[in-house]
Amino acid sequence: MTKSKPMTIIRPRITDFHNILISQSEIDFAIPFLNEDIPLYVDPFLLWKSPSYQDKSLHGAILNSFNQLGWLVKKNKTEIALDQLIISSECNEVGLGHSARRKGKRIGKKQAIEILRLFEIIPQYDQRGFSHFEEIQFFVDGISKDRISDIACSFMKSFLIDFTIDQCENLNIPLSDCTISHLYNLDKYSFDNDVTLQLPINPDTNEPILFVPKRWLRFTPWINFDDYFKEYCPRDEIINPGEKLDRVKVLNYNRQNYGVIEVYIKEKERTFDDCKNDPLFTQIPVLSAKKKFASIKKLPSGKDGNADKSYEDFVCQMMPSLLYPHLDFATEQSRTISGTLIRDLIFYNNRSNEFLKEIYDDYSSTQIVMELKNVKSIEREHINQLNRYMTDSLGKFGILVTRNEISKSKQKNTIDLWSGQRRCIITLTDMDLEQMVEIFESKQRLPLDVIKKKYVDFRRKCPS
Repeated sequence: MTKSKPMTIIRPRITDFHNILISQSEIDFAIPFLNEDIPLYVDPFLLWKSPSYQDKSLHGAILNSFNQLGWLVKKNKTEIALDQLIISSECNEVGLGHSARRKGKRIGKKQAIEILRLFEIIPQYDQRGFSHFEEIQFFVDGISKDRISDIACSFMKSFLIDFTIDQCENLNIPLSDCTISHLYNLDKYSFDNDVTLQLPINPDTNEPILFVPKRWLRFTPWINFDDYFKEYCPRDEIINPGEKLDRVKVLNYNRQNYGVIEVYIKEKERTFDDCKNDPLFTQIPVLSAKKKFASIKKLPSGKDGNADKSYEDFVCQMMPSLLYPHLDFATEQSRTISGTLIRDLIFYNNRSNEFLKEIYDDYSSTQIVMELKNVKSIEREHINQLNRYMTDSLGKFGILVTRNEISKSKQKNTIDLWSGQRRCIITLTDMDLEQMVEIFESKQRLPLDVIKKKYVDFRRKCPS
């Protein structure tokens, strides 16, 4: 079992906490953050269109579970249906969405009643149920991608538990005793309460965590209200010319004219080949990288005309793509020291090659920090600012991304830091960025090799 350690890094993930050396690109699930959601959602349509019999059967199970709510209503068991729908509307264990605390809120009873009424007021649902339960967003206000995702996850939570346990065993992520407050039982079409089992847990809250396959995730469901309204909704029949969009009017129209929704759904099914999962990170094209660097070269150093902000923006857009997949991008952030705003790029160090492992072994760098400086020359204060930021939690290796090579006197400052405190600060200049872009284009080597070369050059200057 991998030994865990206190987690004080920026935007920690469960793999970082347990010191699992793996990048996001190498595994089948989205690595959960410990203190915030992943900004993606499960799209049930991806299960529907999947060539995998497992995915298709899961979609069928989700749909049967949702349509069971309509059957309960017909049997005058509306209160049971309401309870089940409200419970299913939030699935905190998966940590998908935009919550900063991995905590969501369930729908209220009024909204749940509106959803269940669809089984009564729309004849097609009354007769055959839903073929894609995502359609509820076309009739009920306040239903969007987060609800669709959570309902899907709630009804297939048993599968997610098995998937999570299997992934943890493969990666040696520890499992702990925990309680799932509501676990849907497909045999009984109801929720079992307070089920005890073993899962990975959040070390900050002791709450269970579930993993979700990457292949099911999208930023927006394939079937969604905005797409329908833009391309298929007969707006001229609903809204007078010049009148402000009233979503409720559209929802009311849809309830009275289900045929419009049916046409939209058939078109989305017909074009299912275009529905792809959204990757957690996408590299920019080579041409874009070259254009961004060309823009950097044209910028003057300093702050005139917001050149410093433009420089930071271009580097922030470029660098994560140049270093992917060897360094997973964690975040960009701003911090203030002595009234000076400093822009940083922070990467997870997965130790995916020998150089990154060396940086971790020698400097305890669980994360690698790049401080961006659009200045003509690096001053001692710039070095001190980055030095103060290189704490024990982040490690003692940092990179100054700037325009020109540092002077010999400032280089001596960095060498003294290494000699006295074993802290390493190297610089990447415009010339280095240009070389990284050229390597990115040629694909013959790794742009990371440029950083390695600068590090080797730095160490040669240090006393043995």
